Amino acid sequence: MSEVPPSAVDVACGELAFVDLTFAGLEALPAAGEERHSGDFLRSPGGGAITAIGAARLGLSSALVSPIGADAEGDFLRAALAAEGVRWAGRKVPRTAVTAVLPADDDRAMATFDPGEQLTADELAAVEPRAVVLSLPRLAITPPGARLYASVGDADARRAEGATVSGLDRAHALLVNEREARLLSGVDDPADAARRLAEQTERVVVTLGAAGALELSDGELYTAKGIDCRAVDTTGAGDLFAAAYVWADLAGAGPLERLHWSVLYASLSVGVATAVAGAATLDKLVEVGKRLGLTPPGRGESVARERDEVV
Repeated sequence: MSEVPPSAVDVACGELAFVDLTFAGLEALPAAGEERHSGDFLRSPGGGAITAIGAARLGLSSALVSPIGADAEGDFLRAALAAEGVRWAGRKVPRTAVTAVLPADDDRAMATFDPGEQLTADELAAVEPRAVVLSLPRLAITPPGARLYASVGDADARRAEGATVSGLDRAHALLVNEREARLLSGVDDPADAARRLAEQTERVVVTLGAAGALELSDGELYTAKGIDCRAVDTTGAGDLFAAAYVWADLAGAGPLERLHWSVLYASLSVGVATAVAGAATLDKLVEVGKRLGLTPPGRGESVARERDEVV
């Protein structure tokens, strides 16, 4: 077994980092020309920083590879990453990407400023990642030997609608939500959409919001039911699902195990405002998981068989 270089990390998140400005406690989203008052205003790391911080809290060595601005927002992001033990491996650019988040009615609206900066293949390779989380436009910069978890944004899904995605055949897993799966596959039913997408990659995971998630792996379809919870802010739940999925998968968990842990991690995150505030530590996740009959990956088979389903 080769020695792991000191600079290597378990997972690198190669997605643009944002500062999320969250208007918490809105009774409803404002209509055109209407003003609504929030109960609170919060600033937190967003975008790729959510997955990187979630992975770090789950005990993985984690890096965020993203350009960050040489401005006050960038200073905030870099300090937040350092406090979480996340390695920042990007470069300074003039301005930081920012998203205004308005959670209301069990959903949210967002407005984003993106200065258009991108990471480079050299920046990603420099952290020598064991695994990478990359969205569809960036699949080609996956370092040789790294396990690729492909994510999808809404805009990416609309651009790639119904088409074969270049580089997706290299992915270890494709992680999509129900809408993204429908756009990419042209199929409405999530399970059938996963089967269609499995023609392009070896493993497809579709998150179903409060209903849970499903995975098509080696021709078998697995499902994990959702967990009842009161949603305050769903921002970043998919990013934290991805963090937990990578954590469980790298630990050798089977399909049902990794689905259950990922659904639980995402569910725990939505009970408070901002994704990072809702990203549980490993100890907290394991504590709640044990109450539900789950066994941490690598410590034996889960006993939560009443919640498992193989279709």
